[in-house]
Amino acid sequence: MRFINYFRKSVPVATPYPGNEDAQQRYYKKLRLQVLIAALLSHSLYYVCRTTLNVVKEPILDNGALNATQLGMIGSAMLFVYAVGKFVNGFLADYSNIKRFMAAGLILSANLIIGIAGFLNGDGYIGNAIFFLTFIILWGINGWAQSMGGPPGIVSLSRWYPLSTRGTYYGFFSASHNLGEFFSFLFVGAIVGLCGWHWGFAGSAVAGAIGIAIIIALLHDSPESKGLPPIEVLTGEEKSEEHKARSTRKMQRTAVRNPLVWMLALSSACMYVARYAVNGWGVLFLQEVKGFTLVEASQIVSVNALLGIFGAVCCGWLTDRFLHGRRNVLAFIVGLINTAALCLFFFSGSGMSINILSMVLFGTTIGILICFLGGLMAIDIVPREATGATIGIVGLTSYIGAGMQDIISGRLLDAHKVMIGSETHYNFTPATLFWIAASTLSFLLVLFVSRKQQGKEHDNR
Repeated sequence: MRFINYFRKSVPVATPYPGNEDAQQRYYKKLRLQVLIAALLSHSLYYVCRTTLNVVKEPILDNGALNATQLGMIGSAMLFVYAVGKFVNGFLADYSNIKRFMAAGLILSANLIIGIAGFLNGDGYIGNAIFFLTFIILWGINGWAQSMGGPPGIVSLSRWYPLSTRGTYYGFFSASHNLGEFFSFLFVGAIVGLCGWHWGFAGSAVAGAIGIAIIIALLHDSPESKGLPPIEVLTGEEKSEEHKARSTRKMQRTAVRNPLVWMLALSSACMYVARYAVNGWGVLFLQEVKGFTLVEASQIVSVNALLGIFGAVCCGWLTDRFLHGRRNVLAFIVGLINTAALCLFFFSGSGMSINILSMVLFGTTIGILICFLGGLMAIDIVPREATGATIGIVGLTSYIGAGMQDIISGRLLDAHKVMIGSETHYNFTPATLFWIAASTLSFLLVLFVSRKQQGKEHDNR
């Protein structure tokens, strides 16, 4: 019981923060900036701990330690566990001390053991079957640990920032996905290129340790835990009497029963198929189909992650400032461009410039879509107290889609591989058609969320 209580949401401190209203506002703005920085950076380092596998696939295949189907199963194990974990931990995050909750997940996410198992496999101490079993179990555990990052990070924004600018700051937080992928492809990719794939997991463990230090130093649970009034008082928001009377559990049930939340979750799932196709198989595709080296392929795919930061940061502010929070039309247009960029990536030539251009377009648009479809449009239509639950619903569906992508993609690649001499070559055409179809369905589903329906967010405030 004491262990559970350790992770419960902080109670308001007995002694209020001293000073007048102006002093309180200065202190509040200082703390909320620290919260944003901590959530952004620590969640990006969560991503480094989970995208290492995307960088090391080709060396593992070349080494013969695992095949494409096994890699697909390992990737999907993490994603399926992550999907369930994000659903469960999303609901728990609404009740939790986000500082402790988020730090615990990053501690659990360290995956140095996988690298050690790889060394043992390479030295002949363990066979491929044992290595595969060890890898899939540990990567599945990593999936649960990873699910403890996003929900508390987003709940922290709900606890510290006003609804009127939620899109702006959610956009900043969404950049953590792309920032983490960028760190992973460059940092982990460089380590793998210099030292071998086993050392990539040591690099991700170091990144996780840095993230834990950031959380401890800068993340705060709630304004009340620091002696400040509730966020509604600090920002001048008002709750209706009906809203005040509803418990967090009732508000979570409202989110679960909202069909628009599930429609957006399905759209996000299809978008995640395309996103994880590029991030999970893009490096291998560039090596196999277009003849790039591991370092070159990693650099090209890292452009996608870097430009996603720009898309995520800009989109929330633009829709808050000029579209009054109505984001569905922009999401449809951006989804269309995203699918076109995906086609350019897969069907263009092997020139460096054209492939970088495709990743510029894909990265910018996927950053916007992760922000919109991956959570913001859904939490816009639910009460603040159900933020974590809503993110859990969207995360569950999104990562089931991502996990199914890994299984289907791995099987499609193995089913269409050919042997040329002693070398294995993969035909990516069936897999790319599957990825493009999912991307197309994603932006079509957005049309079912009308402006009027999404505007009901104001009724939930």
